[in-house]
Amino acid sequence: MAYSKDFVKQAVAYKDAGHTFRQLREAFGIPSETFYLWKEKLENGYYEAPKTRKQRSRKIDKEKLRQAVKENPDMYLYELAEPFGCTPQAVFYMLQSLNITLKKRPLPITKSLKINVRNI
Repeated sequence: MAYSKDFVKQAVAYKDAGHTFRQLREAFGIPSETFYLWKEKLENGYYEAPKTRKQRSRKIDKEKLRQAVKENPDMYLYELAEPFGCTPQAVFYMLQSLNITLKKRPLPITKSLKINVRNI
């Protein structure tokens, strides 16, 4: 069960105010081990720091790949992979993440209508 940041801060402040571990257990329902873990985390700033994801460095730059596809839409995957020094599969998955799909076929070409000599 996860506890809120406010609950953790209140429990640590309650114990730091001079209450015993027995009173802490009765008031908040936590053992002394949990108190020490929470206190250490509060001192280290665990609850204060916002959790941000670090962007991974990738071999293929998304904007450069997008520009390469825009300039040469007929290139094969292995041709796109050469400047980046990676495999065609890596280019495929990066294109998939950029929502760049396979080339679409042009509209079907209608065959010229044959004039049936018998109907004329």
